[in-house]
Amino acid sequence: MRLKLLGNYWNPTFALLWTVESAAVLYASRIAWQVRAPYGVAHGWAQSWVFVALVLFAMASMGLFNHRLRDRTAGIVLRISISVLAGGMATALALALWSGLRVPVSEIAIAAVVSWLFLVLVRIAARGAIDRSPFRRRVLVLGGGHNAALILKLRRRADRRGFKLVGFVPVEGEDLQVPVERVVQVGESMRGYAIAQRIGEVVVAVEDRRRSFPLRALLECRFAGIEIVDLASFLERETGRVHLSILSPSWLIFGGGCRNDALRRSVERLFDYIASGVFLCLASPVMLLTALAIKLEDGFRAPVFYYQARVGYLGRTIQVCKFRSMRMDAECDGCARWASINDKRVTKVGWLIRKARIDELPQLINVFRGQMSFVGPRPERPEFVAQLAQSIPYYERRHAVKPGITGWAQLCYPYGCSERDALEKLQYDLYYVKHHGLIFDLLILLQTVEVIVLGRGAR
Repeated sequence: MRLKLLGNYWNPTFALLWTVESAAVLYASRIAWQVRAPYGVAHGWAQSWVFVALVLFAMASMGLFNHRLRDRTAGIVLRISISVLAGGMATALALALWSGLRVPVSEIAIAAVVSWLFLVLVRIAARGAIDRSPFRRRVLVLGGGHNAALILKLRRRADRRGFKLVGFVPVEGEDLQVPVERVVQVGESMRGYAIAQRIGEVVVAVEDRRRSFPLRALLECRFAGIEIVDLASFLERETGRVHLSILSPSWLIFGGGCRNDALRRSVERLFDYIASGVFLCLASPVMLLTALAIKLEDGFRAPVFYYQARVGYLGRTIQVCKFRSMRMDAECDGCARWASINDKRVTKVGWLIRKARIDELPQLINVFRGQMSFVGPRPERPEFVAQLAQSIPYYERRHAVKPGITGWAQLCYPYGCSERDALEKLQYDLYYVKHHGLIFDLLILLQTVEVIVLGRGAR
């Protein structure tokens, strides 16, 4: 089950987990205060709440509340360790700057250690419970053909966390493509079967709705309070991407999302303008050191920046600015090439700044100018766009919003270096185009911290 709030889907299970872990961190901070000041336990609540807020913020940044998290126990413990360490350091800094709330470093250290222990225990206990959550919606699929079988192809456990598949109800005229043991017999009344089996949602996956479509049965289910959803919308909600294999123009036209009104554009532009200015100021020391490192490696006559034509908003060409991470003769023949794993054209400094995503910092200038946004589809080179637009349907629809430094596709899919990768990433880009907004952008920016800290996707 997913709740839709502020244009985005939220998993109630992780909201409950967030509440439990907030209480655990708060209790840990109170234990630390009692150890340090056994007769002053009534005081220090402000310090405790600062610590809780910063640790939970760090956990969200590390993807610990992302329902698509697939790490094993060791990976979870690593993320918790980084989160508690960062939260503790941030608390010490925040309280030091706030003269009225000074806390001994030893108290913060005790709170961090106890919090780490509590959080690890909660996550281990909740690991299996998340997949057996009572919030999972019981789903009945109408259809048994190729489209219906796509639900069985959802291999990622994270994509199946929101629902429990009860079975398939084939319709006349379809070739059965699902296992016989997954087929259910609803008898004369689909409504009666759905109520008896506590079905919360019927997914319509019929390939040809012009024949043998049980309209009356679906109406009865709908008026009984059972949700009816088509397959494309169901897969979009559960996987966070638009499935091109079953996509139709009518679904894009009549479906929700794709809002891009003047107010939304103004709010996003104001956010980009202010945030890019602040980040340029904060990142200027790192940018100066990076420029010096590039000069020291390649000589003081070597260029620091690399300007490259990319396709931006509404298909317009923009010049994207990045720190040069490849040799100056990387494309001496004038042919555009995809970046690859362990690309030999990357310099030593270039490898380091790519790993830490420092090479992307000059794009803040593009954001400040209004050519790009903080969040959006990755801007591609005109040569690649022309090639991909011919072979991949709806590819140019990704230009309906401004390109971004980071994006939904960059979080959900590894760095792409082929046409097949471009097709997979387009499905996430289209999801972003349909659902983009300030709240969604902030969530993506928050999760980008995880990508930078753990070095995922860099080449």
